[in-house]
Amino acid sequence: MKFIRDQLDAVEPLFKKGGKLEKLYPIYEAQDTFLYTPGQVTKGTSHVRDAIDMKRMMSTVIVALLPCIFMALWNTGYQANYAIATQGAVPLQDSITGLGFISRDAIMQAVGLPYDPANQVSNLVHGALWFLPVYLVTMAVGGVCELIFSIIRGHEINEGFLVSGMLFPLTLPPTVPLWQVALGIAFGVVIGKEIFGGTGKNFLNPALTARAFLYFAYAAEMSGDKVWTAAGVAAGDGVDGYTNATILTGMSAAPVGTSPDAASTMGLSFWDCFIGWIPGSMGETSTLACLIGAAILIATGIGSWRVMAGVTLGALVTSMMLFAFRADIDYPLAYMNPIWHLVVGGFAFGTVFMATDPVSAAMTETGKWWYGGLIGLMTVLIRVINPAFGEGIMLAILFGNVMAPLIDFYAIQANVKRRAARYAAT
Repeated sequence: MKFIRDQLDAVEPLFKKGGKLEKLYPIYEAQDTFLYTPGQVTKGTSHVRDAIDMKRMMSTVIVALLPCIFMALWNTGYQANYAIATQGAVPLQDSITGLGFISRDAIMQAVGLPYDPANQVSNLVHGALWFLPVYLVTMAVGGVCELIFSIIRGHEINEGFLVSGMLFPLTLPPTVPLWQVALGIAFGVVIGKEIFGGTGKNFLNPALTARAFLYFAYAAEMSGDKVWTAAGVAAGDGVDGYTNATILTGMSAAPVGTSPDAASTMGLSFWDCFIGWIPGSMGETSTLACLIGAAILIATGIGSWRVMAGVTLGALVTSMMLFAFRADIDYPLAYMNPIWHLVVGGFAFGTVFMATDPVSAAMTETGKWWYGGLIGLMTVLIRVINPAFGEGIMLAILFGNVMAPLIDFYAIQANVKRRAARYAAT
């Protein structure tokens, strides 16, 4: 490590002000602070020092995401292998990027792995062949956008993109075209963050902004009837899976008056949905993985338990009220057991990793409860009352992001009034 440190110190003058590579200083600074802690130390006594800086905070979020990443790899491969092994599908011969590179099937054959859903290594490797290209395109395109803005503005490349670049692929279906991935992350970084001044100044979650852009631009491929699943295949189709409605879309199509749970509509048990053995976006299927991530974020103080609890309570209370008056509501999901809302779709993933974004969420302690409750309320309302959008958590969080400053304003004003009344009385 000393050799790397010496090399970085040797080339540092080239990137400093007045050096030949002055414009590329953000690249040098990103590598330096990624490998080592920053060399600048605040010496004034008026500063509060904390062991948690931006790099460590983002690293902790990445660690919390590891269970979801593991499930993204395993479940994506499992769903594909299940279709191939049990439904008569044949492996896709397409290239990984659509640009003429080696196909997934060729890689699986080269490493000697069968398309067997009982083979855990095969599931992980096959899933990685779907997930990694999406992740690499996200990091490459999003990283270039971050670099361009950092050079123009003359500031460092912020570590926040490492989290956004990981969250975004986990919200996508496995077969999303890579050009759509590039388009979506560019929109999220530029429109969702950089035009407002960069990390810390954006009022919308960048990863969710990118996902929302693709959701509305290519709705059928993202959450509609063309989403990749692997519960079965159409006869004669040479695919790893087949396109069909997502779980929430399938539930919303159930007859009014019946219980539209996944067990009755798609043959999936509550346990299947909780563990994540279901089709869907790559990182959103496992509530269990999200709960492990939530425990890490709460234990380290990175994620707000108040926001998570507020979202959960808001969703449960709203869904129970709609369930109680289901006879007067002409929508199928009003008849669904409220507890199912917590394990289907991206509810758990959005609650743990998206709603708790410290930049776009409410800042005050009281405001976090109202912010979370609003997101839970809107999630269920969108799911039940507006069947055009089967998944409500994404739109609800973006709505919560927009309302967060107003929530904080009223929370602060209420506190000011209480203090004024207290001191006036004394």
